[in-house]
Amino acid sequence: MASKTLLPISMKNKRGAIALDHSPPFSISSIPSRTHSSSSSSSSSVNATTIMVVKGIETDDASARLLQRSSSASSSSSLDDVTNVKTVMPSKPNIPKASSFNNGGQKRRRRNASEDSFPSISDGGGGGNGKGNGNEIRTVDGDRRGGGGGGRKFSSSSIGEEVRHVASETFLLTRLFLTMLAYLGIGYKWIIQFLALGCYAVMIFPGVIQVGYYYFFSSQIRRSIVYGDKPRNRLDLYLPKNSNGPKPVVAFITGGAWIIGYKAWGSLLGKQLSERDIIVACIDYRNFPQGTMSDMLADASEGISFVCNHIAEYGGDPSRIYLMGQSAGAHIAACAIVEQAIKEAAKEEGISWSLSRIKAYFGLSGGYNVFNLVDHFHNRGLYRSIFLSIMEGEEGLRRFSPEVMVQDPNMANAVSLLPPIVLFHGTGDYSIPSDASTSFAETLKKLGVKAEAILYEGKTHTDVFLQDPMRGGTDAMFEDLVSYIHANDPDARAKDALAPPRRRLVPEFMLKLAHIVSPF
Repeated sequence: MASKTLLPISMKNKRGAIALDHSPPFSISSIPSRTHSSSSSSSSSVNATTIMVVKGIETDDASARLLQRSSSASSSSSLDDVTNVKTVMPSKPNIPKASSFNNGGQKRRRRNASEDSFPSISDGGGGGNGKGNGNEIRTVDGDRRGGGGGGRKFSSSSIGEEVRHVASETFLLTRLFLTMLAYLGIGYKWIIQFLALGCYAVMIFPGVIQVGYYYFFSSQIRRSIVYGDKPRNRLDLYLPKNSNGPKPVVAFITGGAWIIGYKAWGSLLGKQLSERDIIVACIDYRNFPQGTMSDMLADASEGISFVCNHIAEYGGDPSRIYLMGQSAGAHIAACAIVEQAIKEAAKEEGISWSLSRIKAYFGLSGGYNVFNLVDHFHNRGLYRSIFLSIMEGEEGLRRFSPEVMVQDPNMANAVSLLPPIVLFHGTGDYSIPSDASTSFAETLKKLGVKAEAILYEGKTHTDVFLQDPMRGGTDAMFEDLVSYIHANDPDARAKDALAPPRRRLVPEFMLKLAHIVSPF
């Protein structure tokens, strides 16, 4: 395996804290060719997210009929989650960039860089005029409105529809939970990990309460905007308080091991980015067993299309749209841009969005070659039979492995359409080892794609996404992300430099315990 080229980008101060260089965010065009070796390349333990599901789902027609309900004209969207439930039958395997800080000697963060590192995110993508396709925007209760309108209308009929919607959702979730439990059986691995998850939740609970309050009561959030006609085709918008001028946009796809993903999981990231004048759209999608990977991919693509075509109505800048995913969401988002590139290269008809609208893709703690993760996940409790059901059999592993797909010689034209790609990963991640990001970045650079991997020394799967943001103060990954987005906006960079430290949400001792007990 080729040696990795690493570029330190921060260093520790005498007290052990991380000292960040707040020089103007990197413009990769200014990065000279560097070969920086590192003697402390840490290998993540070969462990993965522990979520166990099912070998497949058998649904009798009677119970399926219980979930079907004809909706009235005024609430056609509010019951979509019930009327379009997908039955997943047992899967029978068909065996088949941005810029840089100028500090040196860092142990916490390491950057893969080479002559192929992309010169500037602004060089790629960003096209489009931001005009919508004329579709009306619908909230979850069936209201139709354009732009960034206010809250819901609570007529007696809408309240009744909301109650029916909640009851139907409860029935659906209960049924899916019982079905999954039947497939899981008595496996000790998933039980241990489930208990660890409970302990982890207790440790970060103070932060969860505060973020939850913000999610449900903040006037800056537009929740459950309908973007498609399938179950769970909803997204949340996090809007900055400052509405002066169009804002950059991050379309975010949450993680959850393809099983427990939910749009609200991105609320902490949405809150913090919106405080930096960045709009965030958290896209929900069908999870397994309600859908398989094809359904998740279709939902993600539909959500991205909605953002590209409608974000201007909410104050977003259609020429500054970024795509981001975390964990399983990073995998889904990467699959989405590769599939979109294939469609555009083949000049397929009916394409509703273009990769030229995406300035860059940010992948956080993602896996991009699922061939290498099947056994890894199995040992962590996401059993092989379940994972293959999610990926639609062994034959689906290739299609849903972006790193493998881009190496196909027939993909050359499609690969050339990919936006700049930046991958963030902690070296202490034992859910998805950091090699997943470094390998994908190296593969892309060899193919001429502007790509880069940034590693965070010792950080686990949840450190970079939950514990560090809840710790308050300065968050290395968050500052890197914002620096990429604001790289070509001097005014925004000046405001970032003056931004106050973030408030701590969870006591330090609880965060340390969370780090220890986390099943991720």
